[in-house]
Amino acid sequence: MGSVLSSVMGGAAVGGGSEDSEESRVTSYHSAARWQLYLNSIKENPSKLLVIDFSASWCGPCKMMEPVYHDMASRFTDVDFAKIDVDELSEVSQQFGVQGMPTFVLLKNGKEVDRVVGAKKDELERKVEKNRS
Repeated sequence: MGSVLSSVMGGAAVGGGSEDSEESRVTSYHSAARWQLYLNSIKENPSKLLVIDFSASWCGPCKMMEPVYHDMASRFTDVDFAKIDVDELSEVSQQFGVQGMPTFVLLKNGKEVDRVVGAKKDELERKVEKNRS
């Protein structure tokens, strides 16, 4: 039921590819309405950290960071990880002031607490560690 609802509402878990048998903890959003529903729901858990990956399918650095991002999602199970394609949901990208890619926005209680612009693996990991507790 959850996967049916998710596909209807425009959100889906994204794995490393079809050959990836392990379920990913990164949720990709394809609908602004679905994204807004999710964003509203996380405000109910103010202490939980959400990391949003704003990227594009044509972006080389974004592709380079994808396995790193999925690895962090599997290690930091107390953090939510989301992915938004800037071309697909440009209005959401504009809402968050995304100007370069990849951009990783860290939210708590629906408010931005940190941001990393560029393929900066170590900086992203440090900021996730710092903000998750």
